[in-house]
Amino acid sequence: MPQNEISSPLSLLDEKGLPQNFGWSRQPYYFYDSALSNSPRHRFTESDRYIIFSATNMVTLEIKDNGLLGYMGISVISLREKKRTTQIFKSLFPLGSYEMPPDSLAGSARWRKKKFLLDFITMDQSGISRAQGGVKIIKIDIPAFGHHKSLRGAVVLNEYGRSESLVTNQPWRNEKNAFRFARCSPCFIAEGVIQLSSSEIIFTRGNAWGILDWTRCARPKADIRYWAAACGMIDSRQIGFCVGYSWADSSLGTDNGFFVDGKLHKLDQVTFHIPFSNWLSAWRFTSNDNRLEMTFHPHQERIDKHSLFFHYSARRQVMGFFSGKVYLDDGTVIEFLNLTGFAERCKTRF
Repeated sequence: MPQNEISSPLSLLDEKGLPQNFGWSRQPYYFYDSALSNSPRHRFTESDRYIIFSATNMVTLEIKDNGLLGYMGISVISLREKKRTTQIFKSLFPLGSYEMPPDSLAGSARWRKKKFLLDFITMDQSGISRAQGGVKIIKIDIPAFGHHKSLRGAVVLNEYGRSESLVTNQPWRNEKNAFRFARCSPCFIAEGVIQLSSSEIIFTRGNAWGILDWTRCARPKADIRYWAAACGMIDSRQIGFCVGYSWADSSLGTDNGFFVDGKLHKLDQVTFHIPFSNWLSAWRFTSNDNRLEMTFHPHQERIDKHSLFFHYSARRQVMGFFSGKVYLDDGTVIEFLNLTGFAERCKTRF
């Protein structure tokens, strides 16, 4: 079955509150409002995640409302010393109280608890074409981070030129109310400073990058999702990718795309060849259309687990470097070496 490209604004839900218009798009054309769904609020997951990195450091930041369980998580990772510090704050029954914006190009997500703050700000784009990219500002103020350190700073993320995104709307075959609406943008340029205690992590233009992983979904009862993303510069060209799959039905639109100078080159199915006996040994990635082949060399991993009553989630994430080649839409071959990124497996049960 051919994938279904959406090229004009459509509603994600029909008049009965059921998901519709499944497929993929290069821009966030979908209109989404969780209040219009006939799924109960506790079945919704809404999350904003940013991965910011340079040659020496990676910082992951996430705000997630899982209905019954909400959390904010930050990891600061040294890519040279293979060290990391992670802090996770949980809250019970957020049920929409985080007020996550329904549009990835507007609104802001904020997590605040006493003196702790994580703020994802989307700059106002009124009067600007939705195809002209966007600006995100991330502010952090965590007085006690990890082992009694402080974490403060601000980073500005600018999309590369007129960048496209990979937006997908996927159903589950046996759960008519469930869907995953997601946007991946691995084309941000990062600038800013994050201060961890007395040391500074500096992100400079041309040497630091950002990836947006934005998800709104009505959950199935269980899911396993594999996902990987990376970005950087190769021969004066900005490149990036996102690839993955889950138990969702991706026949009308996969999560797989490669980006060159902000332009999306859509891929079909991609398979992760994971050495399950040792996740830190080399992985392989291949596509069924023979357009992508790459090797991933991990150098460290992190595991997050969360549980509450019948809810359970576990994320196993590995950081490292990707090398390989991809065939673009016009047949041009792009080869890349040691592109910084990560891969992960997420298991959820509700």
